[in-house]
Amino acid sequence: MHQSFQRPTTRKIPFKKDRFQDEARFLRSWLERPLVIGAVTPSGKILARTMASYVDPRIPGPVVELGPGTGPVTDALIRRGVAQERLVLIEFNPEFCQLLKRRFPKATIIQGDAYDLKETLSGILKEPAAATVSSLPLFTKPMDQRLELLEAAQALMHPNAPFIQFTYAVVPPIPARSQSYKARASNRIWRNLPPARVWVYNKVNHP
Repeated sequence: MHQSFQRPTTRKIPFKKDRFQDEARFLRSWLERPLVIGAVTPSGKILARTMASYVDPRIPGPVVELGPGTGPVTDALIRRGVAQERLVLIEFNPEFCQLLKRRFPKATIIQGDAYDLKETLSGILKEPAAATVSSLPLFTKPMDQRLELLEAAQALMHPNAPFIQFTYAVVPPIPARSQSYKARASNRIWRNLPPARVWVYNKVNHP
């Protein structure tokens, strides 16, 4: 596990300039480990904005991002109004971690296993998280492991905080109906390649 704190920089985040390089990185990583990376290209801007739109920047606490890759959703969260210092980014790929450190020097970057949140975030969160935003390829994991991830994320967040997950699939990555959580979905984002949908899960707090 690696935590990074670096000096602030005035360098602008060169997403337009680096888009081709980011896609090349994703493709190379996907070819090497398709079940870990899960995507061939980074999330598009519209998809990233849609994911960030479900995060309320006024709610205090850290915002945890799982599988940020090269950072398009991270950038959308910052544009949404989430201070960079509040971001806790968990990324498995060491090359992506180095890139994230350069692009988001005020964020906490952790190279670790997002599917083992309790261990990976041990000693990191000082207060309940305001949201968890995931770009993990959940369909590469069995359903039990997906449900465990959702439960682990909810245990680290405010009672009403959202778990936000995108998918290219037609069906939800975690079942939409449950007594322990509520689920809602965005419209299908046809302008993303491939088309995607965002699912949001909120814990049901029984009296």
